[in-house]
Amino acid sequence: MGNSGSPQELKKVVVYTDGSCDPNPGRGGYGAILRFGSREKRISEGYKNTTSNRMELMAVVKALEALAEPCRVTLYSDSKYVVNSISKGWARKWRDNRWMRNNKVRAENPDLWESILQLCNRNEVEFEWVRSHFGDSRKEHAKYNDICDKLAKSARKKPNLLVDEEYEARQQTSR
Repeated sequence: MGNSGSPQELKKVVVYTDGSCDPNPGRGGYGAILRFGSREKRISEGYKNTTSNRMELMAVVKALEALAEPCRVTLYSDSKYVVNSISKGWARKWRDNRWMRNNKVRAENPDLWESILQLCNRNEVEFEWVRSHFGDSRKEHAKYNDICDKLAKSARKKPNLLVDEEYEARQQTSR
């Protein structure tokens, strides 16, 4: 994955992401934290009608889009759906197969997977799974996962939620 041609060393950024939806589908939100040295940026947004998986993916998209330049990223997610789909090459295979998982089953969320794959081409991204809501605040990854979870839950409870246009359009066409 990644970036070529730059003689300078890429900045190393650590990213934590989480998504939330209640009910599922229903009101959703995502939270992400980007850490570079001692600097930290937190982002979150909520959506009126979406799914938990879309919010997990949206957190990754928005976090990687927030990088001002190509970076070397270690991204921690508690979603095996996200981590395995990238790390095991499934998302690339789905894209190469016109967003089909196999001959009969369409891959879900191709819009977000396409964005993630493009962002992974711009950056060097390593995906790592972290146990969700581990509760041991002494463990750095668990601590940041818990903060992302709180950001996501708070975002979905706010007024004036955004519309997940791709999800809404798919719901209209499947009726």
